[in-house]
Amino acid sequence: MTKDMTKGSPWKLILFFSMPVLLGNLFQQLYSMVDTVIVGRFVGTQALAAVGSTGAISFLVLGFSWGVTGGFTVIVSQKFGAKNEEDVKKSIGTAIVLCLIIVAIVTVLALLTSKPLLKLMNTPQDIFDDAYLYCIIIYIGTGASVFYNLAAAIIRALGDSRTPLYFLIFSSVLNIILDLFLILVFKMGVAGAGIATVFSQLVSAILCTIYSLKKFKILRLKKRHFAWNKALAAAELKVGIPMACQFSITGVGIMVLQGALNVFGSTVIASYTAASKVEVLVTQPFNALGMAMSTYCGQNVGAGDWHRVKKGVNTGMGLIMASAALAMVINIFAGEWCTSLFINNPTPEILGYGRTYLLIIAFFYPMLATLTIYRSSLQGLGDGLFPLIGGIGEFMARFLVAIILPRFIGFYGICAASPVAWCTASGILVYRYVTWVCKGKINNTITGK
Repeated sequence: MTKDMTKGSPWKLILFFSMPVLLGNLFQQLYSMVDTVIVGRFVGTQALAAVGSTGAISFLVLGFSWGVTGGFTVIVSQKFGAKNEEDVKKSIGTAIVLCLIIVAIVTVLALLTSKPLLKLMNTPQDIFDDAYLYCIIIYIGTGASVFYNLAAAIIRALGDSRTPLYFLIFSSVLNIILDLFLILVFKMGVAGAGIATVFSQLVSAILCTIYSLKKFKILRLKKRHFAWNKALAAAELKVGIPMACQFSITGVGIMVLQGALNVFGSTVIASYTAASKVEVLVTQPFNALGMAMSTYCGQNVGAGDWHRVKKGVNTGMGLIMASAALAMVINIFAGEWCTSLFINNPTPEILGYGRTYLLIIAFFYPMLATLTIYRSSLQGLGDGLFPLIGGIGEFMARFLVAIILPRFIGFYGICAASPVAWCTASGILVYRYVTWVCKGKINNTITGK
């Protein structure tokens, strides 16, 4: 059911909203994790490196699409907080139309640029063909990913974080079955992993949409709700495009980092890929709390209660710092064991690289946590510009470190890139929050003074 987050205890609302999101994120990560485990153990280290080397350019495209859907539904959340049901429906209809246009453009561009980008990133020749094939399959499925994320984001904007979870669980199980079937029975290698991921997302998108239309009356749109609304489209693009660009800029930074990493060869790539999966897994609570803050801030800014916004942000910071502490402990004491789960018969060299990466980034998780809360909160408040500026700062920091430091300190330079990027972006976003929200300037934005 929908949830009004403008009333009640902020910490309870944020915590209980984030728990289903966390479970959903964990199951969503199963898509890529199962690919990694099955490909690494049953196809080989080179195939694992091929899948891992595509992560950066996949994020460049899919991240843009996710940012767009998240930005569009900020407006849905604000209209819901303002108790304006007709405008909620109009904003959803506008978001669907905009996504159709964006999916068509992004998919074509992604397919045309995938091979040149893989070459630009110095993808090793022994894994190039598999990496390219995996990219093409994932890009063909861009629409499935976008429309599942749009459906899930709309439902979360209405305060329901449970419904998307149910379909992710189903989709994750389906993905596992298809992975095993296509790779072990049909011997399709990385292509089988890609097809399983895309098909699972497509099924999840369709089922989530059908179920939601039956469950939520507010989502039953009429033809008039799809009519072009210039004001709503401008409002959604104002938030959605900067969020999308922020994701893509981060993706470009990761591409630069991947290009610097690729110089070290497939063994190091495989190790980094496995360790990165561990990082993604232990930081999922960050993403869940970030989504909770976006919805919470969106609804409360729509209701015009900026004092409650500040209280919620402080609560979110407390919860995410506890999560950061737990993630640090896992990295330090269980990181090597977790890395070994993704590779069949890992060598001491592979485990050593993975352990080094996880130990270094562990101590910077509090900065990543800070970045997540303030970025999500500002986006929920309708500020797309400063999260974008933060993304540019993050990109520049990651770019400079990845280009310069590996020449002097080798793999340690790769490990330093993300921590420096997190510190840079979090500084920008904290500055914006303090000068805009804490000093009361947001009050004028809300009330229209």
